[in-house]
Amino acid sequence: MKTWIRNAILVNEGQSTKGSVLIEDDRIACIRKDGESGDSLTAERTIDAEGCYLLPGVIDDHVHFREPGLTRKADIESESRAAAAGGVTSYMDMPNVFPQTTELQLLEEKFALGAERSRVNYSFFFGATNTNTDVLEQLDRQKVCGVKLFMGSSTGNMLVDRDEALYRIFERSPLPIMTHCEDSTLIAAATASCRERYGEDPEMIHHPEIRSAEACYRSSSLAVRLAKETGARLHVAHVTTARELELFSPAPLCQPGSDRPTKLITAEACIPHLYFTDADYARLGARIKCNPAVKTAADRDALRLALTDGRIDVVATDHAPHLPEEKQGGCLKALSGMPMIQFSLVSMLGLAEQGILPVERVAELMCHAPALLFSIEKRGFLREGYYADLVLVRRTSPWILEPGQVLSKCGWSPMEGMAFRWQVAQTYCNGHLVYDNGRIDDNYRGRQLTFSR
Repeated sequence: MKTWIRNAILVNEGQSTKGSVLIEDDRIACIRKDGESGDSLTAERTIDAEGCYLLPGVIDDHVHFREPGLTRKADIESESRAAAAGGVTSYMDMPNVFPQTTELQLLEEKFALGAERSRVNYSFFFGATNTNTDVLEQLDRQKVCGVKLFMGSSTGNMLVDRDEALYRIFERSPLPIMTHCEDSTLIAAATASCRERYGEDPEMIHHPEIRSAEACYRSSSLAVRLAKETGARLHVAHVTTARELELFSPAPLCQPGSDRPTKLITAEACIPHLYFTDADYARLGARIKCNPAVKTAADRDALRLALTDGRIDVVATDHAPHLPEEKQGGCLKALSGMPMIQFSLVSMLGLAEQGILPVERVAELMCHAPALLFSIEKRGFLREGYYADLVLVRRTSPWILEPGQVLSKCGWSPMEGMAFRWQVAQTYCNGHLVYDNGRIDDNYRGRQLTFSR
């Protein structure tokens, strides 16, 4: 089937240009800039996208869809539906589920779940532990997106805290290593101190004291040092502090004219840390509790600046749903994490609306860079011959996010009550219209991502 998306503003590779895109089956067959000949091309379906912006589908490299084992709060089906509604056409899911994805057989079982249930494209991280480093070299470089390494407090046995194991992971991993960086020794000491001063479950405002800026910097700097010593490909997840940004270079991810990453150490920022500050704990409490913690306004502003100076390479969500009852209590009892994937793109377009970054940079951070960093095959750009993963967005009158609009299984969002001026109109996944102005095609299934390594 052929579909013409005509008269849109195409946001791609640093430019916004009016034009049209022809989808044929699962690929982008033709791109015509305004004024170029294209009227003779025919299609079974034509979309007049006048006034809308067409971007590559968002690639979220950091989500927790909670399946298997934690499906009371989220699952691949529910969260991939939310992704489709948010313009996210591909995601990479984390291994801290139950059982944890730290064995090859468990990884294969998770890929089978994705094929059966995901509404958009998918890949899954393999979880590193103190004892499974010998398995890393067996990972399929064309199939697995990366290795997730918890260098801070984690669930179960996924905290890697032995120096020898850490070095082996950096030395042996054939895939990009994504690290969660918080120093567990500092966190334990700060937890004991807060309990002594404020009781067994201190108020939420103390969360960034426990998950401190120093704990983040100490762990991130260790990860960067190990990557430099071993030559490993390191991607530091959810950077939260101004000081950590000093560890990262503003160099481009790839050399001009190349799609092969040359930058070996990269950084990710996540939506919560770009939007919220510690002042918001008084209003939102545990709804914005995540690890690493939301920190100061100065940290948030530094992260925003780094979106355009090259030190932040990718923007993701760390989408991590919990049930409302699991978010009750203070900073030690309430669980950490929040659902974000459905509203990540409109949130970033909101920052563009404020002049914090250009719309073209939003596409670079959320679409191009994840594709380049992980070497995803034929996705992340508006290019002829690439898979037709596309999102059509429009600028609207301000609208308020109401609870009933949240598609995540947990049923809530910390963004509720916020006003947005952008809406996702349509999402195409492999050329298929999976989301159309509030309607999701539940008969469609996304595809497994592949990597050209």
